[in-house]
Amino acid sequence: MSTGTDRRVCLLTGAGGTLGSAFCQAYGGEYDIVAVCRHRAPAVASQYEWFVDPLAPEAEVPENANRLFVVYADLEHDGEVERVVEIALARYDRVDLLVNAAGYSLWHSQGLVDGDVLLDSLARHFHMNVEVPLRFATRLAQRFWLHRDLGNRAANRNIVNVSSMAASRVYPGGQGAYAASKAALNQLTRHLAAEFGVFGIRANALAPNSFPSIVSTESVVKAIAGLDGDTVSGRVLALDAG
Repeated sequence: MSTGTDRRVCLLTGAGGTLGSAFCQAYGGEYDIVAVCRHRAPAVASQYEWFVDPLAPEAEVPENANRLFVVYADLEHDGEVERVVEIALARYDRVDLLVNAAGYSLWHSQGLVDGDVLLDSLARHFHMNVEVPLRFATRLAQRFWLHRDLGNRAANRNIVNVSSMAASRVYPGGQGAYAASKAALNQLTRHLAAEFGVFGIRANALAPNSFPSIVSTESVVKAIAGLDGDTVSGRVLALDAG
């Protein structure tokens, strides 16, 4: 199925979070967004909603023009990534931009000295912050991108992985497992750029400092769209207030 629009198709994970919701609000009119949510959907109209003006029930309501296509999925469960990819391709026939914004973080005030909590969370950090982004990229490549070299380049198709400044700096508060997983995501992104570039897919990572406390959520959202419109690949773009 195709919607018939000429908007780029964006598959966005973590769409119900602070960053995902802000991206949907800012760019819902520029992309056809497959918004992947675990429980909470973005504060934007979706296929599950239809707005009506009570004073003019037959009138067109602007909020209905750019509705998201929401897919609820628990990405920690086996098979969910594959299900989401199949749904996205069935709905729009293609994916031009994959934004891996879903993630997991658990900080422990005692850090690595009292390491049981961090050790127990290590597998979950690496599953959500490394394996899930890789699985989305790989499944999209297998099911759509791999044999469309010219089309991929013409459409400037690409991946943006949302990383963190913690991947390259040491912060207090027991962020060791989280930081290690984001460092792995950065290196994975470079490998994706090298290998997927053969068939015309770019890959970059965006590494913001804490938002909205240190950098604004708006600046992170704009940076994602900026990477989509650029031609760079294999970069890890840091966003810091300093």
